[in-house]
Amino acid sequence: MTQRDQNDLLAEECRLAQEKPPVSRRSVLKSAAAGAALMAVGAPAVFAQPKILRFLNAEPGRESVRALRVAAAEYEKKTGIKVVIDTVPPDDAYNKLQSAIAAGTSYDVGTLAFGGHVLLLQQADKLVPLTKLVQRHKWGPNVLFPIKGENYWYPYDYNFCWMYYRKDLYQQKGLKVPTTWDQMAENCRALTEGGKYGVGHPVGSNAAAQWMSIGYMWADGVRMLDNNYKLIVDNAEMKPKVVRYLEFMKKMAPSMPQGMTQALFGTVLGQYSGGQIAHAPYAGRLIEVLEDKAPDLVAKTGFFMYPDSAGKSQAVNHGYDGWVVLNTPMREESLKFMEWFVDNHYINFLHSAPLHMQPPRMDVYDDSRWRAHPLIEKHGELVEFMKSILTRKDAVIRSIDTEGPEIDLRPGKMFETFAICDAVQNVLYKNMPATEAVDVMAAKYRTVL
Repeated sequence: MTQRDQNDLLAEECRLAQEKPPVSRRSVLKSAAAGAALMAVGAPAVFAQPKILRFLNAEPGRESVRALRVAAAEYEKKTGIKVVIDTVPPDDAYNKLQSAIAAGTSYDVGTLAFGGHVLLLQQADKLVPLTKLVQRHKWGPNVLFPIKGENYWYPYDYNFCWMYYRKDLYQQKGLKVPTTWDQMAENCRALTEGGKYGVGHPVGSNAAAQWMSIGYMWADGVRMLDNNYKLIVDNAEMKPKVVRYLEFMKKMAPSMPQGMTQALFGTVLGQYSGGQIAHAPYAGRLIEVLEDKAPDLVAKTGFFMYPDSAGKSQAVNHGYDGWVVLNTPMREESLKFMEWFVDNHYINFLHSAPLHMQPPRMDVYDDSRWRAHPLIEKHGELVEFMKSILTRKDAVIRSIDTEGPEIDLRPGKMFETFAICDAVQNVLYKNMPATEAVDVMAAKYRTVL
């Protein structure tokens, strides 16, 4: 293979890594309707061969696919059961599972990145409980999403979003890691000069903005729903907090590059790795991209959680990925495969994106096999930071789709409206008063509640 071929392969791998959304929350309303149809009509008989187990993977990175295929080959050699690995982009996973069920060719194991999709499939009696497998380990917070006391999915990855910053530029300007919104805004202003910008926050009506730009709001104690799923984002307690967040984002706007309404996940990775911005929101993948594309920035990069307005709390925006076992004639073999896989290849799979796939299982952090990966060893400070998010009392873990006391479709429908994104745009670009923007946002949420 020539050097040019190697470079082309690396570029393609980086492209896949950058384009892979950390969370997939789209088409909740359509998914709900289709899920209801599955319950009402039922799926045709499954035609899968009894000795073939079909696994739908939604991690398209080359190393992740390789890890699954290695496991599949080993399992076939051990048991004689062939495991077929099909791979799709994460946004396509639920529709692919759903269409396969309807066609009578259901997958036996699948990958999902939205708790609402797990709920839809469970309500349609298409999933097998994984409770016994899940209960073998201790898990981090807010990731199991039990349904009526049973666990129907096996999480393999947190997709938290936090902030990265340029330590070298902080040192040059005499800046300190911010603990309040005012400090954050001032740091970003101080680092906006000479065609460079302080921060890159997507502000379009898309999933990137809802994952990368609202963590400050969670840090300040905002809740959108109460425990009865009543909208409270515009009540007497919450509305002033949301107004404060919107006004903070307007203060930050001059420190952001042009075109952030069009920015997606990969946009911010490119801006930071290219030296255009001094702060970037992301998960562990940013460091993996820097190691590949901008190694000179690795040692110059630090990290912190989203601060609140008063310096009392910190937050990350939530995200997650996991596997489900479908209710097919292969369900018993699928359960045996999953038990074998998590015992023998779970860590190998995590190593396919060693810093981006943050373990939700607490025992993994102390597992010498997991810690033996070169990038995990090299970035021990980041790893300890990620682990601390799961145990610190001042760390808030929230997202729109996980609002409420348990997994439910209503927060997912709220996510799909992008109403908080509209509110940010109304304040930043239309000069709408923040109080009015909150009212418009709340009205839009109520249309789906």
